[in-house]
Amino acid sequence: MTVTVKNRTPLVVPPSVRRKAGFKNGQVIEFKASGGVITIVPKSANAVDDYTPEQRRVIDAQLAEGLADLGAGRTRGPFATHKEFISTLHQEAEKLGRKRAKRPV
Repeated sequence: MTVTVKNRTPLVVPPSVRRKAGFKNGQVIEFKASGGVITIVPKSANAVDDYTPEQRRVIDAQLAEGLADLGAGRTRGPFATHKEFISTLHQEAEKLGRKRAKRPV
């Protein structure tokens, strides 16, 4: 597709080209120019921009809960080996009164 650059008219990227590039309405894009070539790329988004305020509140609440558990010592590990980890899992299961699950042969 070709367009004509005019003095007083801004350069417009046709909708079909934007769709092919995967650009969405409201997305921030960045222009880079070098040697007569203009490159249009999506502006890198911060992780904060990827979540709605409600999602961010939920994530922050879950992080606070996890940090509180760490502070109160309600954690296990670190484990030196996977066998040590499995052993701890079995001990915790016995405390809860559950039967050990048999592994399929």
